[in-house]
Amino acid sequence: MLKDNVKQKKNFFEWFRNKWTTEPLFSTAIALLIMIVLQTLILGFDYDSFGHWFNSWINNWINILRNNAGVGIISLGMTFVIISGGIDLAVGSTLVATGAVIMMLIDTGEKGILLNLGLTGVPAFIVTIFLAILLGYLLGSGIGLLITKGKIPPFIATLGAMKIFRSITQHFMQGYNPTVPKEFLQISNLRVGKWMFMPIVYWLIITLFLYYISKRTTFGRQVIAVGSNEKAAKLSGVNVDRVKRRVYSLMGILVAIASIIQVSRIGSMDFANAGSGAEMDAIAAAVVGGTSMSGGRGTIIGTVYGMLIIAVMNNLLNLFGVPPFLREAFKGMIVVCAVLLQRKEKS
Repeated sequence: MLKDNVKQKKNFFEWFRNKWTTEPLFSTAIALLIMIVLQTLILGFDYDSFGHWFNSWINNWINILRNNAGVGIISLGMTFVIISGGIDLAVGSTLVATGAVIMMLIDTGEKGILLNLGLTGVPAFIVTIFLAILLGYLLGSGIGLLITKGKIPPFIATLGAMKIFRSITQHFMQGYNPTVPKEFLQISNLRVGKWMFMPIVYWLIITLFLYYISKRTTFGRQVIAVGSNEKAAKLSGVNVDRVKRRVYSLMGILVAIASIIQVSRIGSMDFANAGSGAEMDAIAAAVVGGTSMSGGRGTIIGTVYGMLIIAVMNNLLNLFGVPPFLREAFKGMIVVCAVLLQRKEKS
């Protein structure tokens, strides 16, 4: 009997070790579960009733998810970019650029573009959202063209775009403080019952849509093929340049959506600092979720897990009173550890 128990434990540990080292989604899910348990314990159970405790627990999670929905959406696009063998350092600056255009379009002041054209209310919001997404698409497509037609490495192309987008935005927005209509704020702040969780709903819908694209479409398979072996993909008839352009166009659209969510959630944007570090958070979420930095491997679900791990970690560091600058050090360590584990798996 004792030998059987020892054998069962040994088999379990071998199974667990094998799953942990060979399936990134499994190890990420376990890490997320540990983070959730740790956060629950730190929040404590000193409440009058279970209902009071549960309500506090739910509110805390809604706040975490709501505050990270924008970056979560960007990280989904970053997953496609990294799987294809690229990188995008311009997402934060693209966020600022599209945010600036959104605010200029719907500004209720004398400089408001749509107001001066006689457009207000819902029609103005629809036009604004359409133009913001179009701008995101164009900026992403521009980066894709630099990489495919200009033959510029993704790191250099997106680094240059990062500087260009933010600098131009800051130049034109200096001294200009547009006012966002209160009705526009309902896009993210609509209260359903006693909670405001619309950004979470947008994140969930986009996640399901991109999961379907990654698993069930030709484009999703082509992205993996290009990232795994670009030459082999080209010999197989895949239009590599077109796939890459589409990936960066998708990235631009997703950043524009995140920008819409941020402007409608906060009602303003700091053009000097908004989006700073968004590329770091998006890359970290993708890598922690099992996306390989060398391309060819990654999942949308894994990135969601990775984003949740980082979000919970930020919340825990905040609860512990860790200074904001040191929190970035923790993110850096997580990314380095995740990449080291990937290298260990390959060896």
